[in-house]
Amino acid sequence: MSIQQHDGQAAPGAPQQQAAQGNWPNGIAPYSSPIPMARTHLGHALVSEWTKIRTVRSTVWTLSVMFALVVGIGFLTALGLSGDDFTGQPLLAGGLFGLMLGQICVITLGVLVVTSEYGTGMIRTTLTACPQRGRVLLAKAVVFFGLAFVTTTLACVLTALINSALLGDQTRPSYVNAEDFSGSFEGGKVVASGGEWLGATVGAGLYVALLGLLSLAVGALLRHSAGAITTMLGVVLLPLVMALFMVGEALQDVRRMLLEYSPLNGLASLYRIPMSEDQDATGWPLLGGLAIVTLAVLAAAYALLNKRDV
Repeated sequence: MSIQQHDGQAAPGAPQQQAAQGNWPNGIAPYSSPIPMARTHLGHALVSEWTKIRTVRSTVWTLSVMFALVVGIGFLTALGLSGDDFTGQPLLAGGLFGLMLGQICVITLGVLVVTSEYGTGMIRTTLTACPQRGRVLLAKAVVFFGLAFVTTTLACVLTALINSALLGDQTRPSYVNAEDFSGSFEGGKVVASGGEWLGATVGAGLYVALLGLLSLAVGALLRHSAGAITTMLGVVLLPLVMALFMVGEALQDVRRMLLEYSPLNGLASLYRIPMSEDQDATGWPLLGGLAIVTLAVLAAAYALLNKRDV
């Protein structure tokens, strides 16, 4: 029976409405979302990972402790040496000691960026929202590396300024040969050259950020926080500890190799105080080697992430 108007005539459009409703099961049309659909890309994954890393307490705590260690120990070291006429070290070398401890915080955060999601099961939600697993890993790596590099470099710059201000009045004694000193002199005073400033700030920030990125890759491989952190601490500390106990003449070549290629020596070389004499004192070659190793481990993490179940 057709729908009638009040004067007995059929309402215009009523048959068309009934015909349209008849095209769907039970006469009910499916819901169509008014939200426009867009193709996802890497930018969406970057925004998601940035939201995660800035809203968790572990990020704030680890980076705050790192900043306090680097700047605080750097300041105390410079303050303790400020009364000496000549320390025998490059002007900015005091920033190394705080960074040796501060890098542990960055390593820990790099591991937690991945393993915390495995521990809570959040990784299932992440990979459901973004099935392209390589994109997820790349977004985590980019966001973490950028954050670690910026914060570490800022801490190193502030520490370098403190050391320059407190130790800038050192003079070279007559018995010190300028060619044997790993730092720089100008007018008989200890100064920091442009290369020393670059190594102690940008170079050190890059080195620690790469160590954190390597930790992220190891966390993606092991998927376990304690195991990944322990592994990275072994990578950083074990070569130097082993070299210290190799006192025999037959082990000198192994000892020299462990010293030269240990991560701590790479960091010390950027401050112009290398632990091994038979090497480039700038530290940039070791920084390049660390970058290659980090990329290789990231590639392995990408391959396993695509093969394994969550």
